[in-house]
Amino acid sequence: MEGRNRIFLYILTALFIVASHRSTPLKGAETLKVATAKSTQKSVTKAKQKKSKTALYFESIGLVNIAEADSSIAVHLMYASADNFTGQVLYTDLKEAYLHRDAAKALLSAQRILKRIHPKYSLIIYDAVRPMSVQQKMWNAVKGTSRNIYVSNPANGGGLHNYGVAVDISIIDSLGNPLPMGTEVDHLGIEAHIANEAQLVATGKMTRKEQENRRLLRLVMKKAGFRVLPTEWWHFNLCSRSVAKQKYKLIQ
Repeated sequence: MEGRNRIFLYILTALFIVASHRSTPLKGAETLKVATAKSTQKSVTKAKQKKSKTALYFESIGLVNIAEADSSIAVHLMYASADNFTGQVLYTDLKEAYLHRDAAKALLSAQRILKRIHPKYSLIIYDAVRPMSVQQKMWNAVKGTSRNIYVSNPANGGGLHNYGVAVDISIIDSLGNPLPMGTEVDHLGIEAHIANEAQLVATGKMTRKEQENRRLLRLVMKKAGFRVLPTEWWHFNLCSRSVAKQKYKLIQ
């Protein structure tokens, strides 16, 4: 009888130990799940804290961060440094490219079209949405000069950048090098006009390859729904100015 009691006690002890071992991993899994959720939330909060006030404002009004929508599209905002036609830093706290969702959708389509034609090429953005406050600074830099034809006057309602439906863009190769286009982006002069390309090639001021690169850029952007700007090979609009004024909000 005593032996049976001892065996029964051993069985109860073994069952208790097994049950304890089974419950411990479950508790550990739940703890890990909670810890992971908290860590993810902290990462999201930290990412938001890293964004500038301008970037957070753009997001608050529904604009799309292109790098987050498609990380294969490169971004190098030329007005975030003094290396532009004004010689000034115009975006003091902005490094990201934002567009209205309609323009962003078209731009992502342009990237896919380019990738189908040249898988190793990618688009690179030099400017996207532009607040009117920055537009005014640009206008002040050219006002009263022959270069004022290249900058939209804020007094007349600004340009398509100010509605988030225009983009300054080019193409980079697999190493991140911009394809040669005959002039630098932001070159305010006749060499940047697309109607003069044949003459520029004929006179040796542009190579045939540079002309082909411009044509490739226009091809993918037009297929995606953008319109060219005759005076700037890098500038593309999603719609006309009149349509933008009716359909989109001016960004101050």
